[in-house]
Amino acid sequence: MAFYVGIKRRSMDEEKRYNAFSDLLKREFGCRVNRISVDAGFTCPNRDGTVGIGGCIYCGDRGSGSHGILPDTAVREQLEHGKEIMARKYKARLFIAYFQAYTNTHAPVERLRRLYDEALSVPEVVGLIVGTRPDCLSSGVLTLLGEYARKSWFWLELGMQSHLDRSLEYLRRGHDFRTLEGAVGRAQGVGLRVCVHVMLGLPGESREEMLAGAEVLNRLGVDGVKLHLLHVMKGTLLEEAYGRGEIKVMERDDYVTLVCDYLELLHPSIVIQRLTGDGGRDHLVAPLWSLKKFEVLNAIDNQLKRRGTRQGIKTGDQGLGTGF
Repeated sequence: MAFYVGIKRRSMDEEKRYNAFSDLLKREFGCRVNRISVDAGFTCPNRDGTVGIGGCIYCGDRGSGSHGILPDTAVREQLEHGKEIMARKYKARLFIAYFQAYTNTHAPVERLRRLYDEALSVPEVVGLIVGTRPDCLSSGVLTLLGEYARKSWFWLELGMQSHLDRSLEYLRRGHDFRTLEGAVGRAQGVGLRVCVHVMLGLPGESREEMLAGAEVLNRLGVDGVKLHLLHVMKGTLLEEAYGRGEIKVMERDDYVTLVCDYLELLHPSIVIQRLTGDGGRDHLVAPLWSLKKFEVLNAIDNQLKRRGTRQGIKTGDQGLGTGF
């Protein structure tokens, strides 16, 4: 599980009712820290033929979640550009390089080392977050990542999306849940903090099946989670299915209630890095309500407050060892 710095407990009305990543950063660094997304020019084994061709059905031609990144420039230039924006907009003082676009371990070890070192050489960049697939973690890559975990503030992000193999097959992920399970264990074995991505609202998944995913994360002992809603992006296979009427997306109130229920089942030591996903106004097809990200987050906060509940309340361990 994750490491936490103990702080004085705030009142229920003042604090977040979940273990927020932003609060963890403030505890560990004592100031505002912002992530800067980086596109290091990687591709994906599910696109280049290593595992498959065409990618996952929700992924566009620049990778899932990569919109807004400054493309086709050096890592250092992207980070310097991002620093200027974050410092001006959010008064951020320190930064984390987030290797986000595509599969950021899908390259020879020495190329990875050059890119990660380039990122850490930028002033005020104190750590790395590396996003990748669970089937793209060779022993050599894990050894390398373990080195960075010992000398920087490091997180590994893995796309789980679902614990159900039928959903992974529908998404054309190119791996099963056992692959993810093994990757988490091996990453933990070299001392990595692991955050997994979970997609809520997948076609064919019942509400009970989605909520069961929280118990899966508890069992895996992951350090963090990013919750995403199923959203449809332009230029994807998912858009084609949506256009044919084969899938539906969640309504906002249903999603907010589902997230609150999920949080109640999730162990309080797991850091919440994201509670909703937004694809960018120029690329999103549906649901359009997800563009109003802060309204969604406020609705989640307000519902937790109305319930008088919080993350982990149904695990029997609420508040233990989390520092909140």
